[in-house]
Amino acid sequence: MPTHEPDRRETGPSLERILGLIDPGMLDVVVAPRGTGVPVTDVVLHDPGEEREDDGARAAAGLILLAVGVEAASPEALDVLRAADRAGAAAVVMRPGARGPRAELVEAAGRGRTALLTRRPEQGWTEVLGRLRTALAHSDPAGTTGVAGLRPGDLSGLANTVAALVGGAITIEDPQSRVLAYSRLDHEPDPMRRLTILGQEVPRWRVDELRASGFFRTLWSTEDVVRLPADDRYAERLAIAVRHGSEVLGSIWAAADGRPLAEDAAAALRTAARAAVPHLSHHQTWGLAAARAREGAVHALLRGDARSAREAGVTADRPYAVVVAEAYDGREEEAYDGREEEAYDGQGTSEGRGAGAPEGRGAGRAGRRVLDVLALQAAAYRPGCVTARSGRRLYVLVPAGDGEAGPARTLLASVRSVPRDVVLAGAGPVAAGPAGLPASREAAELVVRVLRERAARLPAGEVRSAVAAYDEVVPEATVLRLLDRVEPLWGSLAGPVHAMVEHDRVHGSAYGDSVTAYLDASCDAGTAARRLNVHPNTLRYRLRRARELFGVDPADPAVRLLAEIGLRLAARRSDRPGSP
Repeated sequence: MPTHEPDRRETGPSLERILGLIDPGMLDVVVAPRGTGVPVTDVVLHDPGEEREDDGARAAAGLILLAVGVEAASPEALDVLRAADRAGAAAVVMRPGARGPRAELVEAAGRGRTALLTRRPEQGWTEVLGRLRTALAHSDPAGTTGVAGLRPGDLSGLANTVAALVGGAITIEDPQSRVLAYSRLDHEPDPMRRLTILGQEVPRWRVDELRASGFFRTLWSTEDVVRLPADDRYAERLAIAVRHGSEVLGSIWAAADGRPLAEDAAAALRTAARAAVPHLSHHQTWGLAAARAREGAVHALLRGDARSAREAGVTADRPYAVVVAEAYDGREEEAYDGREEEAYDGQGTSEGRGAGAPEGRGAGRAGRRVLDVLALQAAAYRPGCVTARSGRRLYVLVPAGDGEAGPARTLLASVRSVPRDVVLAGAGPVAAGPAGLPASREAAELVVRVLRERAARLPAGEVRSAVAAYDEVVPEATVLRLLDRVEPLWGSLAGPVHAMVEHDRVHGSAYGDSVTAYLDASCDAGTAARRLNVHPNTLRYRLRRARELFGVDPADPAVRLLAEIGLRLAARRSDRPGSP
């Protein structure tokens, strides 16, 4: 009947305790003939295809069976209940249906031993299974000595606690070798640990190396500690898989941290693996969903919904500055709307990209990685930092205290060791409370736009990561604000600059580039020519032709002002995707 070999324990936490640890209202107890004090050993999916008469009277003893696809009002519900009762199941869960359980089903449950439960219509089976298994893991006190007292899902706290027991550096990873948490750095990490933490995953080449050597096959097939001896590159490591029944939730790694591991390190890791089960289960079931909900609240707060402050983790009476970090790739960022083209789950995967989603949006793998590192750094930088992703950008709400640019520069420092990535980071003014965060966000975004425009004027090979606070770029930011207001009006007007820009667009000429360089050089033809890499006489000829053909005369103050505005707007339009 169950989809895998059940746990043969004869005792376990009670059904009442399990139900008390899940969300109220997720499941309804219809009938519990033996009460809810019956022990529960596991939670499994009911598979009618595996049902046989010779399964034995206790094939499902103590299990909670989830009868997926079975409605309590359907004729087959009675057969499922009777089979579960014969097998000794603690409870069976069904979908209630529009009419609820049939009277015949309720009467049969009352005469048997198995409790009949129904799930609420708005709850999915996957969520029910995860919540019940997590509750079961939290109810098992075995092996938690030395690591008790942590809040559910506190993987960082678990890593630090285990590090103290083992006497080394701890990394907690998921089955795909992605980092979920690591202990604080008390000593200089060896190169592998540094690469793993910065990339938030074990380098792919290292994973391939361990797989080829058979290390992972051994790790996933044993319940004991596996030793990886030291070599001339890396320190000794111990690893153990974290299991819940037959499911592998992840692994815990201990590395010698500037000193030999403790003599009882292996024993400590065995204890830690048992203690980690509820925390990794919580992470899988609640942690990611809670993180997504919290990120949505941060976006709502940045859009102006001050009521989202508590859910976002922001203290209402505390000042914050908004820092915006952008993974730069030379493209213009779309206006912030607080929605993501990719919903990132924090484990190196993205969900929700529709078939019709525009190409090019989102950060890409390299951009995601550098933003992940920044988010991790933000969490370690100061208690109270909260983050949210949107496309190629990471938004960080930093409790104020050391000036506007300090948080941005500290965050940016964490990616200096990855020279291939270019990050532009801007810090907005400090907001006294949640109501001021949208203005701080807009200012920080303006800083990033200023830095992006500076980068666009450089040769590709010379673009470097940059950071600034709003008060350092006020003139350029103000120009951007003015151009934003003028742009709608400019398109409805006509004049010499309009004619020159249109001629360049249609014929591929470069009169606008020549005038722009001349104005940027404060009307110094020699300097402008050097920037364009042409002879000064060539530049003077182009300027003369611009005056003759279109009436664009830089010596005329009015025309000079219009040229400054029009050519900046033309450059802005040419940078947009799909521009002719």
